[in-house]
Amino acid sequence: MATVKFYAKPGCLGNARQMELLRKAGHEVIECNILAEPWDAEGLLRFFGNLPMEEWFNTSAKAVKMGLVVPERLTESQALRLLAADPMLIHRPLLQVGERFEVGFDPVLIEKWIGLDAQGASQKELETCPKPQTVPCT
Repeated sequence: MATVKFYAKPGCLGNARQMELLRKAGHEVIECNILAEPWDAEGLLRFFGNLPMEEWFNTSAKAVKMGLVVPERLTESQALRLLAADPMLIHRPLLQVGERFEVGFDPVLIEKWIGLDAQGASQKELETCPKPQTVPCT
């Protein structure tokens, strides 16, 4: 099985559920605090690859929800500066296995990539925080 470097927000129940699914599938999960990581443009771009810039952002982040950050109105360099300065804006989780980097928890992609039994859960279910939550995931 794979060793997965999993960049999560500490206390996020959604990220905890995602990591548990990976462990149940037999993977070793190395949890990393996405908020404490010293992000820069080069490091972030490894994860973002060819994704549209709007998919780099956590749509549940307070600044995005309030309209203070509008990803569609940013240049790539502006977006990368904002994401590096405020990791709460980054779409979570960030995943690394070897030299491959991915954004978000897409069960279909992960199944094909390293193997996963998501027990019939949809991508939307796996990328949202279950309620009730003690620590906000936004």
